[in-house]
Amino acid sequence: MLKKRIGIPADQDMVQWAPNLIGRTGPIYRELAAAIAAAIRDGRLLPGDRLPTQRVLAQKIGVDLATVTRGYAEAHRQGLVSATVGRGTFVRADAPLLRQLSRGHPVIDMTMNLPPLPAEPALHGMLQDGLARVLRRQDIAALMTYHWDTGSAEDREAGLSWLLPTMGRIDPQRLLLCPGAQSGMISVITSLARAGDMIATEQMAYPGLRAAAAQLGITLLGVGMDDEGMLPEELDRICHESRPRLIFCTPTIQNPTTATMSIARRQAIADIARLHELPILEDDAYGLFPTEPLPALAQFAPELVFHLATFAKTLTPGLRLAYLVVPTLSHVDRLTAALRATAQMGSALMASLVTGWIRDGDAQRLFKAIRQETAARQEMADTILAGLDGARHPHGLHLWLRMPPHWHSSDFTAYARRHGLALVAEDSFAVDGTTHAGEHVRIALGAAADRGALAQALMAIEAALRRPVPQAYTTVI
Repeated sequence: MLKKRIGIPADQDMVQWAPNLIGRTGPIYRELAAAIAAAIRDGRLLPGDRLPTQRVLAQKIGVDLATVTRGYAEAHRQGLVSATVGRGTFVRADAPLLRQLSRGHPVIDMTMNLPPLPAEPALHGMLQDGLARVLRRQDIAALMTYHWDTGSAEDREAGLSWLLPTMGRIDPQRLLLCPGAQSGMISVITSLARAGDMIATEQMAYPGLRAAAAQLGITLLGVGMDDEGMLPEELDRICHESRPRLIFCTPTIQNPTTATMSIARRQAIADIARLHELPILEDDAYGLFPTEPLPALAQFAPELVFHLATFAKTLTPGLRLAYLVVPTLSHVDRLTAALRATAQMGSALMASLVTGWIRDGDAQRLFKAIRQETAARQEMADTILAGLDGARHPHGLHLWLRMPPHWHSSDFTAYARRHGLALVAEDSFAVDGTTHAGEHVRIALGAAADRGALAQALMAIEAALRRPVPQAYTTVI
């Protein structure tokens, strides 16, 4: 509880605190600020404590007044203390939140969109039991050799069952197993486009697509967006003017904006693709998260859409497994060759593990628990960040937080990292760097070990956004 102080404090209200700076090797004023931080961290200084006056502290530690003045100013810059003329210097109420996150060593990495691990069912036990069942049912030597196909018949049947809520019934021969979504994405792109070609995608795009396009010499064309994602009229204009080879989009809980296409929007995007005879690569990483999943874009233009669904977001990224549904059987051989060229082969052991989980219902139980935990974390974020603007989906793994006018996203992420939080600034996603640059950060909610750690991180973010921008983080334009 914060200490209440009324009127001008008397000298006896000051805490009896003086740091021992003997043996410190850095500039004394910085060592003083570091000592204040350490005292806050270990509880010797509490929120609301009034520090000794600069003159008193200078006498106690045997330095000149100017050094203490600079030390207090440095502590103020770091957000540890606040000063009021005539009242003194006080430990900020939010200082412990900022200092408990160790500077320079992120306690919570909120850059990666990981599914949160629920307490039950325990992933560790599922892995043990699932692998034991695989080894009982299958020949281990056959599993561990080279495999030139892209999934067994049993793997494909499990895939059909998993994708049924979004894809409906499809021909199992059109379903290929990939060693991760990135491998599937690159295989589709290389089978349809060459260096110098263009891909139309959302204005704010998945960083993995940006990295792949740069590596392949392909230009990304940013399509304007609203809260339903890609704008049909913008896509139509770009297709007319630039003739891209491919459309890439995420219709459900788009990364990073969380935009989700309505049925009407999906139909409109499919109609434009048909009009221009353009294939679509649908990244459906989050399609199963809504409690009532929407039909995949592939259902609106099955002859044009390559549908990609990864387990990295629904279960865990360590499985390195994704499903790729190709538009027609004529695409199977080409994509199989592209996948082989990209990654040689996937892991038959991991595929068998996931197939067994789906067949036995374990995958569904784990995903249900992950979705419930995700919803709880979104509610927590909505409560803690209630005074801030942004976009979220009640079952999404991330949120898209708008910066207050006084913060630029790259400045804020640098400041947050200094205080132990790793976030992603808007410019990591922007296809057109001049569009809305600096207005948002993406916060991934799944990586925190538990809700307590997540709450601490979110409170630190909220507290930092309320305070003025430290001079060192002011962007000069």
